[in-house]
Amino acid sequence: METVLTRPQVSTSSDLEALVIRLGPLKSHFSDDEFFEFCILNGDLRIEMTKEGEMIIMMPVGSEGGHRNFTLTSRFGAWAEADATGVGFDSSTGFTLPNGAKRAPDLSWIRLERWDAIPKKKRKKFAPICPDFVVELRSETDRLSAVQEKMEEYIENGAQLGWLIDPIEKKVHIYRPNVEVEILFHPETVSGEPLLKGLALDLKGILD
Repeated sequence: METVLTRPQVSTSSDLEALVIRLGPLKSHFSDDEFFEFCILNGDLRIEMTKEGEMIIMMPVGSEGGHRNFTLTSRFGAWAEADATGVGFDSSTGFTLPNGAKRAPDLSWIRLERWDAIPKKKRKKFAPICPDFVVELRSETDRLSAVQEKMEEYIENGAQLGWLIDPIEKKVHIYRPNVEVEILFHPETVSGEPLLKGLALDLKGILD
């Protein structure tokens, strides 16, 4: 498949948070297959797409941020494997949300029955589903407002629980449907109950 970007408009946010690509006037939106092909051709980049069709190329995290993400994924993965009621995913995994956006949370989890209901062919690309649980780990280049908007989008599209872990301000923002955002200041652990039964994630080395 050959895809041509016609006079794309490229911009960066003022704090170099991300590179935003808007397709030209002759092509306003990639199809699902075209976007997947674009991601395959640029496999060293982390790419998302908004519901409006803007591609966002995320800036790489620093070494410290990468270690935090590794610690988060390792600890959650140990719980997910022991619990066995769902499937966990790392930051390289993209999903197509009901609103058409294609997002790659830093960490996510889907209940097993929902994951099994997706045809295997569709799992090979960006599965058409919003995870039940999502985590965004704020990095030094992330504007807090931009990450908060993503968390709200996840909840609006079906997520049952979301954590915005902010090592910069030492806070954890907890998102749930139809409930005000709960903010914890420098907690030692954060609970996944009742969705993630028995999970009390140790935040040492992640939040500090």
